[in-house]
Amino acid sequence: MLLRDQYDADKMDITRRGFIAAAGASAGSEAVHAQDHGHDHDHQAVPSDLALRTKALESLLVDKGLVDRAALDALVDTYEHKIGPRNGARVVARAWTDAAYKKRLLADATTAIAELGFPTGLQGEHMLVLENTPKVHNLVVCTLCSCYPWPVLGLPPVWYKSAPYRSRSVIDPRGVLREFGLQLSEDIEVRVWDSTAELRYLVLPERPAGSEKMTEDELAALVTRDSMVGVAKVTLQGGQA
Repeated sequence: MLLRDQYDADKMDITRRGFIAAAGASAGSEAVHAQDHGHDHDHQAVPSDLALRTKALESLLVDKGLVDRAALDALVDTYEHKIGPRNGARVVARAWTDAAYKKRLLADATTAIAELGFPTGLQGEHMLVLENTPKVHNLVVCTLCSCYPWPVLGLPPVWYKSAPYRSRSVIDPRGVLREFGLQLSEDIEVRVWDSTAELRYLVLPERPAGSEKMTEDELAALVTRDSMVGVAKVTLQGGQA
């Protein structure tokens, strides 16, 4: 299934250095001999053409003074460590453990998110939080392009930007959720929300049963990006997505 394949591929390490390293390792692991040499020896792992082009382009831009390497590293670090799903997970965990904060979050998400010290600019100026309940499940999409709340979820995954997800989420949301491994009973209403340049959405997933004694930090570790888009639920196993 196309969406499933894109989802699995997106779970790989796609940081700049991680991508290059993974591409090189993959190229080496998939190399085959034209014939059996009949003896054991080490072979150098040759980076893939895409990885080589990525490295060459970066080096060329730096050498010509068009890109500052330190600035590039700072930009990568920002998206890897300072904005992204970690922030959204903190927002969710706080809402689960602080009823007053949850009320403020649902009433004015942009202001409530800023309370935790997270930036609300750069694709997060106008936010709306959607609460999942036992009877309502929310799913976020951008049918026009790939509008996405960067400050709390980071960069959009490949599958979120794909044409199949953008179209089928509206036409057949339950079918899309099934491809992500989420089967909802027919008595649960599925609401699809279309992001725009003016308004971005964040799903507040249901708190998993059995997590009542967990701390805010422990709860945040359970929350995945996919659960805040609406294609997954939060489980006690958690894990990064």
